[in-house]
Amino acid sequence: MNTSRTGFCTIAIVAAMVALIGIKDTGAQRGQGNTAPKTVAIAIDNFKFGVMSIEVAVGTTVTWTNRDDVPHTVASSTKVFKSPPLDTGDAYSYTFTSAGTFEYYCSMHPRMTGKIVVK
Repeated sequence: MNTSRTGFCTIAIVAAMVALIGIKDTGAQRGQGNTAPKTVAIAIDNFKFGVMSIEVAVGTTVTWTNRDDVPHTVASSTKVFKSPPLDTGDAYSYTFTSAGTFEYYCSMHPRMTGKIVVK
């Protein structure tokens, strides 16, 4: 095969790929791309929630994981959500589908508190 023709084909393919990538990026910049769900992880350790207060977007899933050597729960103060007792390594997730402030605590150790602000 002629090397100048091969080089031309390679350049044409690369140019087409760059054009397609540019189109994809433009869509993402307009908010049409990257619709992956948002997730936040909060560790429970040393009788504390690792994040005392956090702000998240509507649709975010928060997962609490117990890293302590005793069971804990995650319970909304307004009874919106409540985990079962979480042993070491167990996790509980909740997806926030509406805006608001959600205070929570461990029902076994009520001094353990946290807050999720959903906007």
